[in-house]
Order: sequence, then C-alpha cells, then structure tokens
Amino acid sequence: MPVSVQSFVLHGIEPGPCEIEVDTTGTDQWPPPKPVVVGLPDAAVKESVERVVSAIGNSGYTLNPDKVLISLAPADVKKVGPRYDLPMAIGLLHRQQVIRTDRHGGLLFAGELALDGRIRPISGVINMALLARRAGAAGVVVPRENAAEASAVQGVAVYAADTLREIVDFLNADAELAPVASAELAPLLRNATAAVDFADVRGQEGAKRALLIAAAGSHNALMLGPQGTGKTLMAKALPGLLPPLCPDEALEVTRIYSSIGQVPRDAPLIESRPVRTPHHTASPAAVIGGGSTPRPGEVSLAHHGVLFLDELPEFPRAVLETLRQPLEDAVVTIARAAGSVSFPARFMLLAALNPTPKGSQSGDAAGKKAQEKYLAKLSGPLVDRIDIHVEVPPVPHAVLMGRTAGTTTAQMRERVVAARTLQSARNGGPLHPNASLSHRRLDELATPDAAGRQLLAQAMAELGLSARAYDKVRRVARTIADLEAAEVVGLPHIAEAVQYRVLDRV
Repeated sequence: MPVSVQSFVLHGIEPGPCEIEVDTTGTDQWPPPKPVVVGLPDAAVKESVERVVSAIGNSGYTLNPDKVLISLAPADVKKVGPRYDLPMAIGLLHRQQVIRTDRHGGLLFAGELALDGRIRPISGVINMALLARRAGAAGVVVPRENAAEASAVQGVAVYAADTLREIVDFLNADAELAPVASAELAPLLRNATAAVDFADVRGQEGAKRALLIAAAGSHNALMLGPQGTGKTLMAKALPGLLPPLCPDEALEVTRIYSSIGQVPRDAPLIESRPVRTPHHTASPAAVIGGGSTPRPGEVSLAHHGVLFLDELPEFPRAVLETLRQPLEDAVVTIARAAGSVSFPARFMLLAALNPTPKGSQSGDAAGKKAQEKYLAKLSGPLVDRIDIHVEVPPVPHAVLMGRTAGTTTAQMRERVVAARTLQSARNGGPLHPNASLSHRRLDELATPDAAGRQLLAQAMAELGLSARAYDKVRRVARTIADLEAAEVVGLPHIAEAVQYRVLDRV
C-alpha cells in the first residue's frame, strides 16, 4: 500500500493541505529507474528526489533498489520549492519499513534536506502551523531554524529537528523530540525604529501636525514642496509615531514575510511595523507583486506599516496606477492563466514630491505652467485616494539657525497612541483605524455639527471634491477630533481637514 505523509502548499499566503503519497514496486532493472514525481511539481521539486535519496543514504539508511513513484496532491496545484524534501523522505523510509510505526499520522512535515541529512530552513512555516491548527492536526515537524516562527501560532505542537535521523528516531519511538514552547507574542512587539526624531526637524510645524494626524488615523499622506525642506527627513521620522503592532497584525505581517522566507530565524515573528521605500525605478511587479509564481510586492510587504514613495511623479505611470486597487481595497489580486492570488495590502502611503522636475518653483507664469505639467503625471483617481495633502515650504534661515527644541517623537507618539486607543474601542479593535471606516460608519461617527456641515458643503462646491474626497475629509476630521478627545466633529475639525486637500486646489 502507498504511504501518505501530510505537508502544505501556499496560495499567496493562504495555506492548503498537500498529501505526499509514496509507492514502490520491485524491479529487475539495474540500475533501478530514477524516482518519478507527479502532481505538477516545479523544477526544484523534481530535482529534490536526487537530494532526498542522497540524504537518506548519508543518514545511514539503505533503500531497496525499487521503482519509486511519488504523487503530490492536489494534482492541479503547482508545487514549488524544497519544502517537500522531508515529507518525501519520511514517506519513502516508511514505505521501505525503515520507519516502523504510524506515528507520522496527524503530523505535517516540511523541510529542505542537505545531502548529509541535515534539515535546512524553508519559507511559509507560520502558514503551515496555522493550517495545522485549523485542521486539528497533532502538530508540525519543521527545521530547527524555523522553530521560533512556528511557535508563534498558539495551540499547535511544534517539533523541531536538525537532522533526518532525529526525526526517524522520533517516529520509531527510539528517541523523543520535546515540543517547542509557544511564544508569548505581546512582550515581543515594539515600536518601529525611526532614524530621525521629529525634534531634529527645524520648523515645518504644519507638516509635522499633518503627519501626526496621518499617524493617528492611519491616513495616506502626501508632502509637496521644493527640495531641501525636510520632506525626506520627516518621512524617516514618521515610523516612530506609529503604535506597536497588535498580535493579530504581527501574525498577518509575519505570514507575508514567511511566504518569501524573510522572517528572522531568531524571532517568532516580525516585531515592528514594516517600512518599505522602493526606488522610483522599481517595476510594477516589484511594487504590486507578481511573477510566474506570484510573490508579494512592496505594497504587501508594507502591510500594517508604511510605504514611502519619494519623488512620486518620477515613478512610471503604470506603477502609480497599480496603487489604486490596494489603496481602495487593502488587497492586491494578481491574475494568472492558472488562477488568481490575493495578498493583503493595508498600508499607510506616504508620498513626497517636488513642485517641478527641477525641485523648486518660480512664481511667474512659466513656473506655474511647469508645476501643472509635472503634477499632471499624477492621475486624479490616485490623488483622490490620498487623505492628506500638505505643503512643505522652505524653512527661514532664522529657524534653521535657531536652537529652540521641537516636540519629540515620543511626545507626539503619546498623542497618537491615545487617539488610536479611542478608535480601537469605538471602531471594533486596533485593525480598524479611522482611515478604514466605511461610508455607513462615517455617517454614524463623523457627521459634523451644523456649522461643520455648512463649511463642508461649501468646500465641496468650491473645490469640486468627489464623493471619495468627501469621505476622506470626514475621516481626517474624525481623527482630528479624536486627537482632542472630542466626541462630535465640529467646525474647526472640518476646517483643518479641508485644508489638507492641497492638490484639489492646484
């Protein structure tokens, strides 16, 4: 009878079951035919058979010269990477009765084998552990270097080993593998590390205020101003304002990074909000995700963090337009002939741009025309999806040379955390900041008072704001009110929020 061993397959970051079936039949052919792998394996999986046979031999086990057939199910899903080395070896050893028990039943296996039998780390382990918990499996068997990552999933027994022989001895009950203790996530989570403190930024109090609001409500923001005014400096300081990831957010972020093998080996999960800063020469696939086997792009790697795009108009139009879906839906869907894959992409966009390609702007007609031409590279639908537009003017020399101490990042973060705490209690948890409020919830939570409604109606008429921009203004106004611990959105909150529609006035 064929032997069945359980593993997993990834669809984006969503794990699915993968059953490895191993069958052998006697043959008079010498040398025996090479093992055959079926079930839509990629080149790496096909090549792994030779590695598996060598690892088994170098671990001290002798295989019979049989014909070997290995089937990976479901057969219509492509199998990629070396994660199937270990389950194929377990199935082959059990089929030839080197493994004498059925102890592997109920366990999920994954790992790459070295030629000498060592087990190397793989990608996607945290997703495998989530699948095991969902399926009620007895546990997972993973490489030692992936143990911390797997332990981030509560309620799953994690068995880690360095070599194939350790696992065979464990399955034969000749030795025990102690389950890895589950990690306590909350104490690990911390604020993102910022390279700059806001106290180091001279002047620009208006821009600092705008970024404070953006951080408090997780709003997308855009800074417009000539070169040398501190836009990039403030962008580097912004991550320090954001609160730590909550455990659910940390798991989501870690699942994305795990799918491409970028989780630190000594930590169970990504501990702080990611900050991604792609260059303006990045391709659409690099930014949005893609490839023959779809991989997450920068927008997904910035999930629950910050995506900073410096010199926004210098990005290719194709790249900028791909941002529209994730900015609206917080998800990226990559379609291929074989099907579509979705990656989460709920990020805070921070963009910076100069008014003209030269970086500065003259006040004459030619300067205004150059600015209009440069800003025309940004489509209306894209600009509409950015909540806050703020001008960053040149800093006077007297301010640059002054020694007045500015507000520190820590002081600003206290206000952000207080506002986020209000939102979490009101909106249904930390995964729902004001920027994600639906139109219906906005009607419930951000309908301004009479004076505020009158001003908002006037702004809609004079600026020609779209329905989307109307909701953006209300979301920002709600956040401004939260920073003041105000229950009702009033005229001052609407007035300030309307000021942050700079590009609607250009």
